[in-house]
Amino acid sequence: MKSEEAICMVEAINLALHRAMQDDADVILLGEDVATNGGVFRATVGLKEAFGIKRVMDTPLAENMIAGLTVGMAVQGLKPVAEIQFMGFIFPAMEQIVCHAARMRNRTRGRLSCPLVIRAPYGGGIHAPEHHSESTEALFAHIPGLRVVTPSSPQRAYGLLLAAIQNPDPVIFLEPKRIYRSQNQHVEDNGKALPLDTCFTLREGSDISLISWGSMIKETLEAASQLADEDIQCEVIDVATLNPIDRETLLASVGKTGRCVIIHEAPITCSVGSEIASILATEALLDLRAPIARVGGYDTVMPYFRLEDQYMPHTDQIVDAVKRTLEFN
Repeated sequence: MKSEEAICMVEAINLALHRAMQDDADVILLGEDVATNGGVFRATVGLKEAFGIKRVMDTPLAENMIAGLTVGMAVQGLKPVAEIQFMGFIFPAMEQIVCHAARMRNRTRGRLSCPLVIRAPYGGGIHAPEHHSESTEALFAHIPGLRVVTPSSPQRAYGLLLAAIQNPDPVIFLEPKRIYRSQNQHVEDNGKALPLDTCFTLREGSDISLISWGSMIKETLEAASQLADEDIQCEVIDVATLNPIDRETLLASVGKTGRCVIIHEAPITCSVGSEIASILATEALLDLRAPIARVGGYDTVMPYFRLEDQYMPHTDQIVDAVKRTLEFN
């Protein structure tokens, strides 16, 4: 892939995987259909041909086994990158991820680390069947020992995935499939990782902070653009790493604007947004000039495609939340 070509997120992920495997022979890919078919979303297309079947491996339909193999490879010095086809299929793998990958450094008092990445397409918006549209990032963000990372653009997908692969501890890398192919950017294949555990300020503003991540960055930026036409200046923060959260950037933004709306696709209750709201309410209370507003999914199972659009947060909901927050005195 030439660096001057504008590419979409799924191509940026492929580019990052190719770069990581080229630079480090210990990087191994495994998962259902990742080799011969190039993955259900074609994120790994061409990698088997480039690196061979010993480094790009198809597995049976057994998520618990995939995660267990990944842990075993990681503690023996490899850097496995496993794909779970859809996040809704990750539950059988949680025993290995939570009980072993996340605890390995603590269990061995630092003798062993677990440098693995679990990739999973997540979120709704593509009219998929049941178990294909979950946004359960909070389940993993709750687990000590796991990093949870989600990109919101091709450039951040490339840099954050490289950083995840280089990280010495396990990373859950959640890829918002709704925006896999919706945005093209120039991505330079320079092998440079972006920092983990850091929020990205995508738009400077003075009136209100809009905090989001993953696919909802798209609607958040759209809302900020619409509000700018009404002379409302929104600061847009991409959280990017959901655990650990970059508190300093969030607190600095809200300290400047005094108002905040948190936007995410996952259900509101016990969400990552809930934790961010708690951080701001605890540590920035005296800076806040209005209650923290949240725009998110409903506390229901993601509906089938006829009602999916009713479930997903929309730009106009964000705009309304901003205006209500600004009206508070």
